[in-house]
Amino acid sequence: MQVDENTVRRIARLARISITDDEAKSLESELTGILNWVEQLGEVDTSDVEPMTRVVAQKLKTRDDKVTDGEIADDVVKNAPVVDDHYFVVPKVVE
Repeated sequence: MQVDENTVRRIARLARISITDDEAKSLESELTGILNWVEQLGEVDTSDVEPMTRVVAQKLKTRDDKVTDGEIADDVVKNAPVVDDHYFVVPKVVE
């Protein structure tokens, strides 16, 4: 994939960074190289590779999937200016 100078300038504007003309030319080739490398990664056959979370196989810690209120409702709302039955009370903003 080829990146042109207009694309580089648009990316820089979206990233809120200022670049000079020389930097734009340099970034043009760098971004093209990065995108070409990513395209090469897409060509690798990974259909026989098992998904993994890390290099060393480890069983992930799990917990029971049960619904609770966190048992700290009083602590959560203790600094709120107005509370009603463990809920924050806010002014009505839409009629």
